[in-house]
This record gives sequence, structure tokens and C-alpha cells, in this order.
Amino acid sequence: MTKEQAVQLLREKGLRSTAPRIAVLLVLSKAEGPLSHTEMLERLGDTDWDPATIYRNLVKLRDAGLAPVAHRTDGIDRYALAGSHGHDHQHPHFVCDDCGIITCLPADVSPPLPKDDRWGPSVKQAMIQLRGECPDCIETPAQASS
Repeated sequence: MTKEQAVQLLREKGLRSTAPRIAVLLVLSKAEGPLSHTEMLERLGDTDWDPATIYRNLVKLRDAGLAPVAHRTDGIDRYALAGSHGHDHQHPHFVCDDCGIITCLPADVSPPLPKDDRWGPSVKQAMIQLRGECPDCIETPAQASS
């Protein structure tokens, strides 16, 4: 996503194009998985914006449908750019119990309910979380013993 595309998205949702909003959208567009407020602050680095400003912008983007809460672990909301990695980010996520990283998994790990399923029309949002050790953490001990 470019800065111009971020400005256009904000305009389409009737939001002002402020520097923090544009920056948050750009970070979300480059993220490989959903980000918490703290992770967002880390990725933004040194800025003149205080953490509360970034949080308020995440909430505003969430409310506008641009950055839905795609994952919630341990009471921490994690945001993703709407439409990234699948429609409205409704696919399974993997949480590594070792390193803590949260990764988007392919939709075929847990396919959506068929539209003709009796429950299909009832499901408005889904958050599927799988846990264990990520491939990187599983490989690390094997490499260390070599």
C-alpha cells in the first residue's frame, strides 16, 4: 500500500487523512499478521505521537471497518488491515507458545462454513486460534545440537 492509497481508503470511509492514521495503515499493510497496540508502537519507532494517539487511531480505524480486531489473545486486541490475507481477516491464526508470535494460517486449515449450512447465516465473525510451537521454534533446538 502506498501513502496515496491509504489517503484514498480514509477518504472513502469519511475519515480525515492524518499522519498517524496513514502511518498505522501503512504498518498494517506490511504486517505479516495482526498487530497489538504495543507491536504497532514498536513498528512505528520514534515519533512525536503519544501511545494514546495511536490507540485512538486504531479504534477509529476499527470502527470504520479498515482495521478489524482479527485476533484476541490474553485480552489483547490485535488489528489487521481489512481485506489483507483474506476477506476481513477471518481465518485461523497460530500462536506460538514459545516465542509468542502470531501468524496468519491459510484458510484451508479451517475452511469457512458452507453458505447452505444451517449455521452459515448466523456466523458474523470468527476468531480461530491454534497454539503450539511454530516451525522456527521447532527447528531451533535441532540446529543448536548439530
